[in-house]
This record gives sequence, C-alpha cells and structure tokens, in this order.
Amino acid sequence: MAYYYYNSINKMVTIIFFLVLVIDVTMVFGQGTRVGFYSSTCPRAESIVQSTVKSHFQSDPTVAPGLLRMHFHDCFVQGCDGSILISGDGTERTAPPNTLLRGYEVIDDAKQQIEAVCPGVVSCADILALAARDSVLVTKGLTWSVPTGRRDGRVSRASDASNLPGFTESVDAQKQKFAAKGLNTQDLVTLVGGHTIGTSACQFFSYRLYNFNSTGGPDPSIDATFLPQLQALCPQNGDGSKRVALDSGSVNNFDTSYFSNLRNGRGILESDQKLWTDDSTKVFVQRYLGLRGVLGLRFAFEFGRSMVKMSNIEVLTGTDGEIRKVCSAFN
Repeated sequence: MAYYYYNSINKMVTIIFFLVLVIDVTMVFGQGTRVGFYSSTCPRAESIVQSTVKSHFQSDPTVAPGLLRMHFHDCFVQGCDGSILISGDGTERTAPPNTLLRGYEVIDDAKQQIEAVCPGVVSCADILALAARDSVLVTKGLTWSVPTGRRDGRVSRASDASNLPGFTESVDAQKQKFAAKGLNTQDLVTLVGGHTIGTSACQFFSYRLYNFNSTGGPDPSIDATFLPQLQALCPQNGDGSKRVALDSGSVNNFDTSYFSNLRNGRGILESDQKLWTDDSTKVFVQRYLGLRGVLGLRFAFEFGRSMVKMSNIEVLTGTDGEIRKVCSAFN
C-alpha cells in the first residue's frame, strides 16, 4: 500500500511539474515561437518527426546523441536556424567541431515526409529542435513541449563555428560563451549533461591519458582505477577515431549517471571533468546527484527547461529567413 501511494504521489508531482513546464515554455520563451505553432497548418508535423527519430534510432542508436549535439551546435552559431544542415564546401557542417556530427539523414527523412503532407510549412530548424527532444525521449528521458515557429537561415559559414565551446576550455571560458547566448551556469551544467548519451572519439581526450600538459603523466583528475581502462580503449598513438562512451556504463540511457562519473573522476572530456573541479559548476552537479547538504534538482525536468531556453537563441520568425524545401540546401 505504501509503495502504491508513493508511486501515485510521484506520478502526480511529475504531471504537475510537466504542466508548469508547459506554461513556462509558452509564457516566458515565446520570442515569436510557441507550443503548437503547426497545430492547424500541419498537425502531423510533430508526430512525423517523433516516429522518424524512433525508427532511425531502432536501427542506429547513435543518431540520438547525434541529433542532440547537432541542435546544440546549430543554436550556438547564428542561433537556431538550421544552418548546420546546409551541405557544401565552407558550410557550418564542414567546420572542425562539426565534422563528426551524425543524424542528418533523420532530418532529411522527416522533412521529406512532412513536405508530402504540408509543403512549404514546417522549417528545418523546427524539425531539428523537435528531433533533439525526441532523441531524449527514445533514450528513456522525459519529454517537454517544444515551442515552434522558427524559420530557416540563409547563411552557413564554417568560420562562424569558431565560437562553439571547446573540449579543452576552462569553466570560465565555457561560462562566457554560454552567457553570450543568454544561458547561465546552471544551463551550462544541465546542457553539458546531455553527454549522458553518446560517445567521443579518442582523439578528443587521449592527450589526458599519457603526457597531459607536458607533465609526462596522465591528467591527475582521472580516477586511478579508471585510467587503465581508458588507456586500453585508446592506446598511445592508436586509432584516434575509435569511439568511447561519454557516460561509462550508461551510454544509451538519459540519466544522472554522467554526473556520478564526474564526481568519481570518470569524466571523459577535459571540459566535462572540470565541471566537478570548479566550485561554481560543482554545486549544480551535486544538486543533480541529490548529495546531502545541498538543495536537490531534478535533472530530467531542468534539462527540458534549459533546452527550451537554448532553442530560442536568436531565432528567425515571422517573415525572416525562409522555409526550405530541402534541409541541406537553401531555396
């Protein structure tokens, strides 16, 4: 009886929090976008995107973290305008931080299906924002309401991607880049928490395992019992393209184990592990872990809030931009 009561209360709290989040999204983060933007002009848009993400995920689970990263990389460069999707020489997707992104075929597939029923209505930028949300859902995370109404940008330059946060950067440098986009320190920790799903190539962290900062030894922040495992996966002068889970032990589950790994010195990227060693970000990691003595936060809920904030960065709405016919090319 007590178990049933606990679960009933838990479900009720979840429903109330979700409703609050929907109200938050609609009232606070409007900026020309709104929940249900296509409810009359293309009512099947969101369900088409969701079913497409689910279908591709079932055959290739790597598309989920790929789409989540792609949305992040899109929003941090000229805003959430789908410019990351444009193919061709010198475009954003050819910039060094973007060359290993994956999931473009999912967006193209969803766009093609939507164009068949609602031609010229739904933007590629919105499809990407919805696909990012659905990528969390298929990896067992919570859903959230995505405000839509973005329009697609007409510019995509590789040189503009230089302001993306880097994997070697200090927390202060990361905070400055997030603040420039209207995102605070909690948003930083929350959004980087998206690394709870997906992998990284050895080339982006193997320098931590051997001669870190020319010290002749490994990064001291790496757990001593974890180091041999990483060295076995990424041997010195080995294959830099080999993929390693960013969240050891929970690569395809959207949960808080990523934060537990940071606490235990098992963060893969240098910039990730610094979230634990820097006091300004460590407190939010502790709150997501519910450690004694700190006010707890629910990561699953807060991630949706921060994603909504991020997805409204410098959006094009109204008559700005365009609605692309094909996501990989300007009209």
